[in-house]
Amino acid sequence: MKGPASYFPSIEKKYGQPIAYWTELIRSSPLTRHGELVSWLKTEHGLGHGHANALVAHTLAEQKN
Repeated sequence: MKGPASYFPSIEKKYGQPIAYWTELIRSSPLTRHGELVSWLKTEHGLGHGHANALVAHTLAEQKN
């Protein structure tokens, strides 16, 4: 596994939610910019920067396809 997905096992283990939970949360957020979403995950949901960044990058890349 490379890129953002390489963080997924540790994200699921640390925060106790499947990746689908986080991607759905990001998709349903009114925020759309990468930096805003990362900050929101950190402040509202207690994620670390690397984990938040990986989830946002993955979700936004998926949405472009």
